[in-house]
Amino acid sequence: MIKIGVSSCVLGQSVRYDGGHKRSGFVAKRVSELFDIVPICPEVGMGMSVPRPTIHIREVANGSSVIPRLVNTKDGAVDHTDKLNLFFQQVQSKITHLDGYIVAAKSPTCGMERIKVYSENGDMQHRKGTGMFVALLKQHFPYLPIEEDGRLNDKGLKESFFIRVMAHNAFRERVLAQPSVHHLVQFHSDHKLLLLAYKPELYRQLGRVVANAAKSELTTVLTEYFSLFMQALSRTASRKKHTNVLMHIQGFFKKQLSFDEKAELTQEIEHYRLGYVPLLAPLTLLKHHLKTHPNDYLQKQVYLQPFPLELGLSG
Repeated sequence: MIKIGVSSCVLGQSVRYDGGHKRSGFVAKRVSELFDIVPICPEVGMGMSVPRPTIHIREVANGSSVIPRLVNTKDGAVDHTDKLNLFFQQVQSKITHLDGYIVAAKSPTCGMERIKVYSENGDMQHRKGTGMFVALLKQHFPYLPIEEDGRLNDKGLKESFFIRVMAHNAFRERVLAQPSVHHLVQFHSDHKLLLLAYKPELYRQLGRVVANAAKSELTTVLTEYFSLFMQALSRTASRKKHTNVLMHIQGFFKKQLSFDEKAELTQEIEHYRLGYVPLLAPLTLLKHHLKTHPNDYLQKQVYLQPFPLELGLSG
């Protein structure tokens, strides 16, 4: 089963500084049913008590530059940075097997963005920081899909996250587990329509990487491909791009469908383009035609089912 790391408080564990939690019903119920959840609380993991003094990030002078340090809010001399780094080293092997990570927003350790950062004397400087545990995740696992619990309330961000989770897992299992140009070609072929829906320009660039794979060192090729591939899926897909992909799929049936069937499919895609129906409507009709008129290429396309239906995201 695919493993996803989750900040322990998001699962409802009472590990926050005040003894509380930040339970997400969606994560604690739906996600936990479909994925193997790995709960991690960096603050408890590095030895802090529950409850505990609050902590924040301070930028401390280091020669001509400044470096972030994780310190007690009321006493900046109490520095937890080294303990956090040690804890990360302890769980790093566990994180290696993850295909996604859901973190707690606004946390100085687990927040993904807009984290408050203070000066060395404790004055608030800006809100452009990243939680220091998340910063380590990004440094050591640059392709790992990471999302905040609160941002998963946005449908587009939620879909994007789980598409990346599934794609990250597929690349690890189908390509990295048995590295070969052949496996890379198959993987790319199966994800073509998904890439077209998200980032057409990177789809073309990835195609060139695959086309030249046999001419380069394989490890370098796979690293470049994985980086570009996850980058391509990092933004939400627009209705316009989805419509273009749907019309592209429709073209595979131009000789098989009757006049009325073509008209019905065209209308359904147009209704989606105009926002009258969800993406699931034209996809369902296309899958119906695919059952009647099988096509090996289309049947392998991840685009038609990029994440488990049980997540309830295909709206």
